[in-house]
Amino acid sequence: MNYLFTRNNDIDYYDDDDYAIAYAPDHILENIFSYLNLKDLLNCSLVCKNWYKVLNDENNDVWRLHCFKRLAEEVMKSDLLSTVTTYKSKLRAFYHAWNPHDCSRNIYVKPNGFTLHRNPVAQSTDACRAKIGFRQGRHAWEVIWEGPLGTVAVVGISTKEAPLQCQGYVGLLGSDEQSWGWNLVDNHLLHNGDTQGHYPLLNNCPKYQVGERIRVILDCEDNTLSFERNYEFLGVAFRGLPNKKLYPTVSAVYGNTEVSMVYLGPPLDG
Repeated sequence: MNYLFTRNNDIDYYDDDDYAIAYAPDHILENIFSYLNLKDLLNCSLVCKNWYKVLNDENNDVWRLHCFKRLAEEVMKSDLLSTVTTYKSKLRAFYHAWNPHDCSRNIYVKPNGFTLHRNPVAQSTDACRAKIGFRQGRHAWEVIWEGPLGTVAVVGISTKEAPLQCQGYVGLLGSDEQSWGWNLVDNHLLHNGDTQGHYPLLNNCPKYQVGERIRVILDCEDNTLSFERNYEFLGVAFRGLPNKKLYPTVSAVYGNTEVSMVYLGPPLDG
């Protein structure tokens, strides 16, 4: 047993083994941490400044190994995650991606975890929500439509109460008071079954092109939903959002279309 003086000149006792682990070289701590699950890693980051420093490095071996354990090799080699540049941010995006258990029966999430596929079912509109919803903070994610839009292709948010399938080809996302969406086909905003106006308010606004990244910005502080396209802020689309947990959501009508979603984290102002 040894002792040291704390900042307040109190005496604190420690074992040699505890001290050795707490102040082990970074590469040894990274190797140990790589065997722990995410909940344990969160607890470890609260133990001491040294552990927090190691785990706060988003590109170290801890996050690299966790990333390669959980993310498909295909997606790691593709440019889908090009806007999330660290291993930790890629892993975070994976845990925020589409929920295979919260989607229409006509949709399945591909093995990469980030892309949904709508089966070719006639006279049906189908939706999918993300795994994690938000009630606090500011959040941004990108949506990439990788197949034909069809007559209706809606990007936005919904609560858990919003339906995920209906008959016909309609704007399902935005068809009730539990969802808000932007139809990329005709540039109309949809909520509570009504068209809420043209969006964005730009002269000769170009139509969405398949493969472009739409950035969705949810501000739970101001209760607003906004969009960006090609890094251009398009303005606030919806105000007065309810104090409920809101989930990234899309609805689609075209058979075999695919839509990817990448969570980015808090939006960068400016």
